[in-house]
Amino acid sequence: MALATLIEGPEVGAKLLIEESGVSHGSLGGEALDRVVSRDAIAMLAAGTSEVRHYGPEGEARQHNLGVFIECHARRPHLVIFGAVDFTRALASQGKLLGFRVTVCDAREVFATRRRFPMADEVVVDWPDRLLERIGSDLGPRDAVCVLTHDAKFDVPAIMGALPTRVGYLGAMGSRQTHEKRVERLLEEGISLVELERVRSPIGLDIGGRTPEETAVSIVAEIIALRTGREAPSLSEGKGSIH
Repeated sequence: MALATLIEGPEVGAKLLIEESGVSHGSLGGEALDRVVSRDAIAMLAAGTSEVRHYGPEGEARQHNLGVFIECHARRPHLVIFGAVDFTRALASQGKLLGFRVTVCDAREVFATRRRFPMADEVVVDWPDRLLERIGSDLGPRDAVCVLTHDAKFDVPAIMGALPTRVGYLGAMGSRQTHEKRVERLLEEGISLVELERVRSPIGLDIGGRTPEETAVSIVAEIIALRTGREAPSLSEGKGSIH
């Protein structure tokens, strides 16, 4: 949730509490102002930022009659990793280092174990599409889905399940040839080319990573670059072999 406090204006100290659903409690002194501040607070919750904003008496933009400090208490971003493979351990560790809540999911019970991934917040034995049916509505711009399975029967359902969500980052591991075959399958399933533009594959930034640890660094770096709007050389935008 977000707490908006009037720090400049006629009613200094007035507060408005805004939930992620849009429901608000309290008032900054006017219905129009409350509505605009609530809208801005919800956008800031999605981005996980807090800042001072200025408004006119009725919430007008680019005016400085009122100063409002919007403090966001956003949940931890969620990193969902599909595929209990060697690269998953390194990526899960990097995700925890950056403050993500980490979920590892694989339908193969023998691989998806707490013993193999003790750093994960949860290890789920299930099919990707079924997990996304349960959690998809909670995923937002600060969250990430990484598909590391290398197997069409897992990664196609995972991508199809993630595309309808608001998740900010969606990446899939594999060579360019693997991704071309994956795209063919997804198109056959009715996914459009426009939707497929959201999928970062080959996954990660083009930093020459080869080991699981180096690959994990390239993936989280791409997640950060996408979230902050920075230009960085992604493998998905290049040509030729990735190694």
